[in-house]
Amino acid sequence: MDIANFDPEKICDLNGAKIAFRAFLNIFEELQTENARLRNENQELRDEIMRLKGEKGKPNIPGNKGGSTNVSSEKERRKPGSWAKGSKNDKIKITRREVQRLDRSKLPSDAEFKGYEETIIQDIKISLDNVLFQREKYYSPSRQETFLAPLPPGYSGQYGPGIKVFVLSQYYLCNVTEPKIKAFLDSVGVTISEGEVSTLVLDPDQKFRREREDVLKAGLTSSTYQHMDDTGTRVDGKNQHCHIICNSYFTYYSTRPRKDRLTILDVLLGRTGERCYYLNEKAYTLIRGFNGSERIIRLLQTTFPQEREISEKDFLGLLQKHLPEIGAIQRMRILEAGAIVAYHVQTSFPIVYLLITDDAPQFKEITAEHALCWVHDGRHYKKLQPWVQLHRKQLDDFLDSYWKYYDQLLQFKQNPCPEVRARLEKEFEVLFSTKTGYDQLDERIGKTLAKKASLLKVIDHPEIPLHNNPAELGARTRVRKRDASFGPRNEKGKEAWDTFMTHVETTKKLGISFFEFLTDRIFGTKTIANLGTVITELAKRNPLCNSP
Repeated sequence: MDIANFDPEKICDLNGAKIAFRAFLNIFEELQTENARLRNENQELRDEIMRLKGEKGKPNIPGNKGGSTNVSSEKERRKPGSWAKGSKNDKIKITRREVQRLDRSKLPSDAEFKGYEETIIQDIKISLDNVLFQREKYYSPSRQETFLAPLPPGYSGQYGPGIKVFVLSQYYLCNVTEPKIKAFLDSVGVTISEGEVSTLVLDPDQKFRREREDVLKAGLTSSTYQHMDDTGTRVDGKNQHCHIICNSYFTYYSTRPRKDRLTILDVLLGRTGERCYYLNEKAYTLIRGFNGSERIIRLLQTTFPQEREISEKDFLGLLQKHLPEIGAIQRMRILEAGAIVAYHVQTSFPIVYLLITDDAPQFKEITAEHALCWVHDGRHYKKLQPWVQLHRKQLDDFLDSYWKYYDQLLQFKQNPCPEVRARLEKEFEVLFSTKTGYDQLDERIGKTLAKKASLLKVIDHPEIPLHNNPAELGARTRVRKRDASFGPRNEKGKEAWDTFMTHVETTKKLGISFFEFLTDRIFGTKTIANLGTVITELAKRNPLCNSP
């Protein structure tokens, strides 16, 4: 209804009154939503002014009912009885046994021995182990050479392997800050400076980084689908983006200055050097999809090498020579198209067939197929905050139908069949063509309908998850680390954060203790196989997805 030209005198029946009243309710919702947004924005500006004056802004203290909107869908998706507490004794490693005896002189004469009652007590010991190594030293006059007995494996510098394992596990696994680690070491008698703690949390010889790259390659090979997400990270006080790739067997972190399509491709290839480009009909199809003009495509076809790899230096030189006048956006789309095709024609690194992500634009067109996260889509509905009770009920009713449909998809994954697939496709169309009269909800429903192909990838690939939770959990881990330590101070620190967080999350998924992993690598005992090898062997025994 056109409210600006509305004339109440024209309402001549009940139906017309309902239409008019519904329009006014929607206007009321829009005004309330806009008012809430402006209030928040105004408070943020006030806080910023106070900070510029050297004061503190308004503290973010949630109210008694939570204070902020809860957009989690865990309550709707959790099934009754899906979790129960079990015994942990079978998981405890027994390191020693002691028999506790009774004083028989104090027992009655008729007391009979009935065996033992076992009680498991978990404990640890933390003590100094400062070693003075007396290393034999010989000198050969004939060879003019000195021979010195080597230190045991893991011992180098001023600190032994036990301290190195402790510092790395506390910093990356437990998110303990460097000052707190120093404070603890001081308290047990270790003499160490803040700078030395900062050095210990790095990866100076790059051996952990090399294994991180093995994790990426094996992880990408382990399945044709992968999850991906990103979160903000500060590096030396500047904003960057931490990208997460994962599946059930690994999690890989890579922090980059940007989060565009070119960066996504760099992350998928584990690439830090120059990019490569490739032009063919697939590239031109992508450029047309990016709204590139036919004139530009003709110039690319006639002035650039076709169907062969082009180095970044040569490609940029050709762009400058033949297409100097194009705008920044068109230039970026050409680079993206050429890089995407180059990714798919290369054979040196595993290619991801299907990517599961949220609806961010940088993930689109990267892989042959793209699946969207149902949980992320449902979160948009939870962000709606209707003021009108009728609209609240309409939203609740629709969300109830939304998650019931989600449950049907879960059931289909367990027993996929053509008949159910056809029914689910029809039900999707019906559900997401619903018109409630609540404009904000109807607009949201229409946006979900437009994403049908990506949301229903599961009916083509029942083995893939319906959500992107693995990547979001990986991002949450980075956020917790960021909250504790703010961010790395330089490129070496950034590389160390990515490296050790990759190993923390990957060992967890592989059922390997991160503490024992560090101990094995630093002491050099080599009892734990390379994580890439572990992933490969596990994927052979239990493949996640074998065929496109």
